[in-house]
Amino acid sequence: MVLGTYVVQSFLPWWSMAIVCFLIAYFLKLSSGEAFICGFVSIFLLWIAIAAFIDQANDHILLNKISLLFLHAPNILLIVITGVIGGLVGGLAGLSASYLRPKLK
Repeated sequence: MVLGTYVVQSFLPWWSMAIVCFLIAYFLKLSSGEAFICGFVSIFLLWIAIAAFIDQANDHILLNKISLLFLHAPNILLIVITGVIGGLVGGLAGLSASYLRPKLK
């Protein structure tokens, strides 16, 4: 899921990762728990890595300003929130695939 999402998000919008997670969970026939955990963890880690890389590339300038404006907290909290939001979307996409598979048989 991580590799597929990274490639797809290079060309398509951010929500395209839900399609990747959905398709992988559907075709691998994951159970509902496995599908959610796999989607959540893979996208969570990917988005944290991408956010940290972008933050490092611009010398923490933008993330410092956004973090102070909205959260009054350190940068790492904003990076974790980004990962959680992406992870929830990926996990729910995988969960949807696992629930849809039995209905189509």
